[in-house]
Amino acid sequence: MSDLARKKCAPCEGGVAPLTDAQIGPMLKGLDGWSREGNTIARTFHFKNYWETMAFVNATAWVSHREDHHPDIALGYNQCKVTYVTHAIGGLSENDFICAAKIDALLAL
Repeated sequence: MSDLARKKCAPCEGGVAPLTDAQIGPMLKGLDGWSREGNTIARTFHFKNYWETMAFVNATAWVSHREDHHPDIALGYNQCKVTYVTHAIGGLSENDFICAAKIDALLAL
């Protein structure tokens, strides 16, 4: 499990600057399959069937709720795209990377 996956999200109500490109680069390199899309990070996960996709969506929702940092989720029969951004600051924060790492850790269970 990555160091990010061991961290806990900090409340973010705004008033801080989004991460810079220099800060984002190393954090993104530590995540497998995630890419930057504008001011977000995203990854599409693929599964064998709808049941596995929905189980992953529910597990993602549970992790995100515990961290109080919620992604956008788009799903289809055998795929799910998860996108994180810290809306309160209009860009990326460490919380986005923490949650992405925790979602990746679900696949290692």
